[in-house]
Amino acid sequence: MRILKFGGSSVATAERVEKVLDIIKESQEESKLAVVVSAFGGVTNQLIKMTDLAGRGDRGYEKDYKSFSERHTEMIMALTSGERQKKLLKHIGKYTLRLGEILRGVYLVRYVAPKTYNQILSYGERLSARIISQALCEIGVDADFMDARYHIRTDSNYGNGVVDFNITNSNIKKYFESHPKTQIITGFIASNANKETTVLGRSGSDYTAAIIGAAVEADRIEIWTDVDGIMTANPHQVPGARPILNMTYEDAMEMSHFGAKVLFPPTIQPAMQLGIPIHIKNTFNPDSPGTIIDSSGSDKKYHITGISSLDAISLIRIQGSGMVGKTGLTGRIFQTIAKADVGVMLISLASSEHSICFAVDPASALVAKLALEEEFQLELQVKNIAKILIEDNLCIVAVVGENMRHIPGIAGKVFSTLGEHGVNVVAIAQGSSERNISIVVSKDDETQVIKSLHETFFDKI
Repeated sequence: MRILKFGGSSVATAERVEKVLDIIKESQEESKLAVVVSAFGGVTNQLIKMTDLAGRGDRGYEKDYKSFSERHTEMIMALTSGERQKKLLKHIGKYTLRLGEILRGVYLVRYVAPKTYNQILSYGERLSARIISQALCEIGVDADFMDARYHIRTDSNYGNGVVDFNITNSNIKKYFESHPKTQIITGFIASNANKETTVLGRSGSDYTAAIIGAAVEADRIEIWTDVDGIMTANPHQVPGARPILNMTYEDAMEMSHFGAKVLFPPTIQPAMQLGIPIHIKNTFNPDSPGTIIDSSGSDKKYHITGISSLDAISLIRIQGSGMVGKTGLTGRIFQTIAKADVGVMLISLASSEHSICFAVDPASALVAKLALEEEFQLELQVKNIAKILIEDNLCIVAVVGENMRHIPGIAGKVFSTLGEHGVNVVAIAQGSSERNISIVVSKDDETQVIKSLHETFFDKI
């Protein structure tokens, strides 16, 4: 079995959905399929906007709700006909009516609970998957609709559910044993033990595909998007960026963590555990070879696999002469950060332990600083810690590649390139696996850094 996943850009319009239908029809002639779909392009953002407006008591949400309803009606009219169209219009009409009632309730109480928020967000995938399943039946594909909420079990972290794989795998296996049709599956959404809707995080439809693929031990997971694969750099910043034909799971994980937006980072783990290849393909250029992610290794022609970046980070810097040699200090720092529910993207520790800095999302920087000031108030009073600073307007650029481990001088090339272009490096981190050299630089230098590094490692070879 192959798992195909189509993102929002692939199903943004009726014309694009028709391309997707053609790909599915052709693919199901080769092997058994299951297909994961996102909400129609832009719909999730629209749901977020109307929920936020309703929660503030702003009746402007009604305009977005009307647009939402009309868009799905137009999709049905364009993709189906006859009795099937009538039944689908009636069915989807009930869905949208219920959504309107929920939004009205949010508007009246001026509040949206996390579980209600997730329930509202689920309507994008629930409607798109049902419409696409019927559109496939319209062109002769024996397809069925599968609501992933009944099969993927998570905890009650409504915005970023943690999957219980024991229950989930059992549910999915049982379902597929008794449902032979091509399943069109809702991406992004799941449910907890109380059958309340949860979501797997933004771009979670990729993760859904990997969860389904691992449960059924699929031959391949195909992520269909709007580019020709994972690129050596962001093509918007580097016009000469090229698709990476082959890369390891580990390299893909590093690049996706550091900003490569083609693939949602958690997607890789379930596939890697079972050795299931992930194939990134372009819906609008299906003949392109795309990128294959597996355990076989990356292209040996280049010293690195690619360059990616996180374009907005803040650096928390803790320094002081009294920190040197203090056992357990680092542990206290990151226990405090964990309690504050702040994610850390990068850590840089001076060998003298005089200074520790770490990167966080700018929205979490002040929370992290205040939590640390509370934890270390005594050390700050006696000047063992001189200060806790926030440095803003920064970004992380990551140079990634398994080949780096076997080739001396890669770090030297990175920093000599930056020196030639007059770029100041704020912090440095290199993973113990030697697959990643991460540098923190000013946000203003991001594009220049990526262009110059790409030229050094790809264009001059």
